Amino acid sequence: MKLSARNLLKGKVSKITLGAVNAEVELELSGGQNIVSIITINSVKNLRLEVGKEAYAMIKASSVMIAVD
Repeated sequence: MKLSARNLLKGKVSKITLGAVNAEVELELSGGQNIVSIITINSVKNLRLEVGKEAYAMIKASSVMIAVD
C-alpha cells in the first residue's frame, strides 16, 4: 500500500458503535492511545471491520493546530 498521507497509525479495532448511517470506530494504538473516526456503516462492512482486527488510521490534513490554556 502506497499513500501520500504522512500520518499512518497502525492499531486494532477496540470498539465499533453503529448509528443510523455512520459508525464510530475506535482504534487502540500500540502505545495504548486511542484514536476515533466516524465512517459510514457501508465502509465498516466493506472493510470487514470487527473488534480485534488490525486497521490503519490515515490522517491527511493541510494544517495541524496546537493550543494551550
